[in-house]
Amino acid sequence: MKKKISKNKFTEKIIINNYLKKLNFNKQGTFNFENDASYIKLIKNKKLVVTSDSISENLDFFKYDDPKSIAKKIVTINLSDLSAMGTDPYAYSLNLFLPRYINHKWINLFTKELYALQKKYNFYLLGGDLSRSDKLHISSTFFGLSKSNKIIRQNKINFNYDIWITGNLGDSFVGLQILKKKIDIINIKTKNYFLKRYFYPKPCMIGPKLSNYVESMKDISDGFISDLKKMLDKKHKAEIDINKIPISKKLEKILKQNLINQNSILNTGDNYDLIMIAQSKNREKIFKISHKNKVKVSLVGKISKKFKLINDSDKTLNIPKEFDHFR
Repeated sequence: MKKKISKNKFTEKIIINNYLKKLNFNKQGTFNFENDASYIKLIKNKKLVVTSDSISENLDFFKYDDPKSIAKKIVTINLSDLSAMGTDPYAYSLNLFLPRYINHKWINLFTKELYALQKKYNFYLLGGDLSRSDKLHISSTFFGLSKSNKIIRQNKINFNYDIWITGNLGDSFVGLQILKKKIDIINIKTKNYFLKRYFYPKPCMIGPKLSNYVESMKDISDGFISDLKKMLDKKHKAEIDINKIPISKKLEKILKQNLINQNSILNTGDNYDLIMIAQSKNREKIFKISHKNKVKVSLVGKISKKFKLINDSDKTLNIPKEFDHFR
């Protein structure tokens, strides 16, 4: 018989034993969270890839957001990084800085969503840390395993290489603008569509399947233009056809109503899709694998000597302002 948890009692031990231990999947290296550290047994001929990210209250989410949404964000932001390096998730550590408004109901919903995501993408919790804080802050380190010794870099490029985008841009941005009351959408179904894209992001996990056919990949977390520029060097630039930028049917309608500017979606974050740079000889393979895995891919430009945005009239457009965490 399961021991009943007191609604008033909320200690580190209770959080670990009743909510977090189920996330270790009984893996030997976790010591069932009864050790101060854990281990990962390395697999021969595979590389261990490490990425780390954090999300904070009032910056990446709001105080009363659904705990499931917050769980999705801390997982998605890390999984998309692993996917961009051509690796699958293996394990992760989790650090929770909890304010006093966090209760049993919140932790229960949060860890239930983590459990579901772990089962879906096949990874487990190694351990982590718990601490008190004035605001909710979550940091996590994810470990991925490569399929072979090959790791995809984000800046292996050459002139005339193709530039691809997975998925659609801008939906999450519209959802955030709705929350901030900067956009008013009357149709409830359309409004909820954009809000869902903001609250419940999904990582694009096709990276490992395309790793043999792309030269470089990066996830779109800070905006397409901003993240693409991080992939480029002084020698190589990019020519992008703005009319080939992938957007959803619902966003097309929003653009026609002039509620947002088409140029603005080029530098909106929280997409967690991928920018891929590949040789043109691999176009058919990229299309075929993506179609098989039901992932939308769009060929939007090429590596060139000058950075420019063009439309179908070959008119050069202004490049939108880039996102910067410290600006």
